[in-house]
Amino acid sequence: MKNFLRRSTGKISMVFASMLLTLVTVAQETKKLDIDIDTKSDDSGFFMQPWVWVVGGAVFILLLIALLRGNSNK
Repeated sequence: MKNFLRRSTGKISMVFASMLLTLVTVAQETKKLDIDIDTKSDDSGFFMQPWVWVVGGAVFILLLIALLRGNSNK
């Protein structure tokens, strides 16, 4: 019996630790979220501009090409 307890002490402690973590997680206080999204604002971010997406796509493609070409060792 003592040999069994010595071998399974780690497993038993992990079970108790996971049960304690589950209790702490479940016991968290839930708050009601109030999210207000104003889509009619004139102040849209820079990411809404089409040129930002074009420049970002071009940089991504150039970076992808550079990474794929630099990987071929002859």
